[in-house]
Amino acid sequence: MRAPRATGLTTATVEAVAPPRRLTLASSVLGAVIVALDGTVLTIAQPTLQRELHASFAQVQWTSTGYLIAVASLLVFAGRLGDRYGHHRMFAVGMLGFGAASAGIGWASGVGWVIALRVAQGVFGALLQPATLGMLRAAYPPDRLGMPLALRTSAIGVAAAAGPLVGGVLVTHLGWRSVFFLNVLPALVLGLLALTVRAPARRRTGAVGLDLPGACLLAVALGWLVHTLVGAPDGDSTTGTVLGLLAAAGAAVAFVRRERRTADPLLPPGVLGSAAVGAALGVLVAASAAMLGTMFVSSYALQDVLGMDPLRTSLTALPGAVAMVPAAPLSAVLLRRWGARPTALGGMGLLTLGVVALSRIDEGTSTVGIGGGFLLVGAGFGAVMVTATAVVVRDVPVESVGVAGGLQQTALNIGPTLGVAVATAVIGVSGGVAPGPALTALACGAALGGVLCFRLPGPGTPNTVDSPSVREHEKEGRS
Repeated sequence: MRAPRATGLTTATVEAVAPPRRLTLASSVLGAVIVALDGTVLTIAQPTLQRELHASFAQVQWTSTGYLIAVASLLVFAGRLGDRYGHHRMFAVGMLGFGAASAGIGWASGVGWVIALRVAQGVFGALLQPATLGMLRAAYPPDRLGMPLALRTSAIGVAAAAGPLVGGVLVTHLGWRSVFFLNVLPALVLGLLALTVRAPARRRTGAVGLDLPGACLLAVALGWLVHTLVGAPDGDSTTGTVLGLLAAAGAAVAFVRRERRTADPLLPPGVLGSAAVGAALGVLVAASAAMLGTMFVSSYALQDVLGMDPLRTSLTALPGAVAMVPAAPLSAVLLRRWGARPTALGGMGLLTLGVVALSRIDEGTSTVGIGGGFLLVGAGFGAVMVTATAVVVRDVPVESVGVAGGLQQTALNIGPTLGVAVATAVIGVSGGVAPGPALTALACGAALGGVLCFRLPGPGTPNTVDSPSVREHEKEGRS
């Protein structure tokens, strides 16, 4: 009696050909933690860096802005490189480069070198971030991606919670350079380990093109958008902001025209042609805008309205980061049982309620009440991040998962800058430090993201995609 033939990419098939799962999961989680920790500790180190290097405030701002522009503009193209040359290889290059740039910043003699090396860090960070998702997609079958993504999200929550504390200790006792040396050894070890993994060669239906003109147009559009949004809170020139947005929109239009005409686009139709993927990306933008915008506004409100010092402000907001740790694995369980739509709706509901609760901060608000608001925000964001990321990575053809990961990371970079820009604009119009109007606007944005959740897959939706690789494998199974 003949054994039944496989009719798809089964769990056993993926397990047989995937690189060692524990190493892949550890690399993905630790890579994401290194990047998250680097951003949080930098904010603590910047004032000391400014004093010791005799830098201006604008120069110090560019240590963050330069990194953001480099990352946001290159994430999608970096994901495409991973689809073509292998995600473990891109992860290795990204990690080794990130560690080398960190070491260079630690030895930098002037702020100009710091800015240049931060841009280099952004380039290498763009290479490794989509790869962390691409490696997971290659190692785990679609129906088992939820928990690995949840562990990754929980680790990011831990990094967000520990970052300010670690940064404060290092800067106080060892100086600002130590926060960059912190990354060097872990990055080098992870990069070298990734080089030892030999991912299986995947048969392709055709060569994965890079579409360099399209990549340049998208980089210009995203880079200009991030630069404009980062500069908008300064309020120096409304005309400059409008012109920057128009320039970004013009580059985006040129990119879309290019993608429609080229035979091998940077963004394959299997990625953006999916309504679920598009909705998930919109949900990520809305959620991250609400989350980071709320943290930005609330930190000022706690200090200016309630008179808290920076340390007490950080401790009061800590429940938000801590709540992400259990919320992420819980959402992975709910995702597998109920599907993406109800899980994301629940998470976005918690996030919106948390923002609304924090919008009522005044002199009479208790610390417990404020902490509860942050807890709702963190729990909701953790659930949304796991669910929407699972949809983006799971519901695209496997040969385009790097591009999908790049889009997911781009959404998580655009969202926070958009949230801070919107909050700052509302505060400027309302003419005061009261958090109510700005947080109400952010809550409305989160609610709009909740509407997009209805376009996510519901209970019982198959976790497969109609990709060429899957169709080819099914034909082989029937032959």
